[in-house]
Amino acid sequence: MTDCIFCKIANHDIPVKVVFEDDLCLAFPDINPQAPTHLLVIPKQHFANVTQAGDSLLGHVLKAAAGIAEKSLPGGFRIVINTGEDGGQTVDHLHLHLLGGRDMKWPPG
Repeated sequence: MTDCIFCKIANHDIPVKVVFEDDLCLAFPDINPQAPTHLLVIPKQHFANVTQAGDSLLGHVLKAAAGIAEKSLPGGFRIVINTGEDGGQTVDHLHLHLLGGRDMKWPPG
């Protein structure tokens, strides 16, 4: 997708502070953080949302987010996947929000 901001980030056309990267995904800080630690974990391949990605990729991206959290957020963390307009998705490229560094309240909103 030539106009997708996350595809441009995954291709390194837009610079970000890369926190984690492997062959399939990339993690970087959210530009509008909602917690002291707020990272986005994106697959490098374009999928509009969680309903379009396969099980293997979803497992890989989730495991990557959990690995990052395990090392940097020992007090706990939250992983969120917003899907669709009503779900709060603002970029049509599958991404996980990894949030931590503060007490997470429930319900979230």
